[in-house]
Amino acid sequence: MNLNIVLVEPEIPQNTGNIARTCAALGAKLHLVKPLGFDISDKYLKRAGLDYWDKLEIEEHNNLTDFLSKYPPENNNMFFVTTKGKHCYSDINYSNFNTIFLLFGKETKGLPENLLIKYIDNAIRIPMRKTLRSLNLSNSVAIVAYEVLRQNNFYNLEETSNYFD
Repeated sequence: MNLNIVLVEPEIPQNTGNIARTCAALGAKLHLVKPLGFDISDKYLKRAGLDYWDKLEIEEHNNLTDFLSKYPPENNNMFFVTTKGKHCYSDINYSNFNTIFLLFGKETKGLPENLLIKYIDNAIRIPMRKTLRSLNLSNSVAIVAYEVLRQNNFYNLEETSNYFD
């Protein structure tokens, strides 16, 4: 199971740092699609990711077009996480795929609308109250990523604690 978390033009360094830490804990590859709303050496980014940066695989892309050229959605198992999604994230059977890409948009605008329209059948959402705009980006990544891994029997993750052994 190869899980790829793709952040398209993330704006808040603390969110990206938290997501980097989650990716390290899960063994997921983090893709950062530029432009970024911060410098990759930003102290808030580093602090949020703590000491996990050396345990993380990161791939940077100059822009969304470059990312989509390298990883065409038609040839990859790609899901677009958005409040506008047709399907609930937990309704997808992720155990059918060896490699999965989860795309998340920038905090203020989400993913580009033209992308969502083109791939609406692969647009997924996290249910929430109608009166609210969205969840925090790092929380959204954790919710969907853990569902993917739950359906794959927490592939490559420690399922029990040795604390009391």
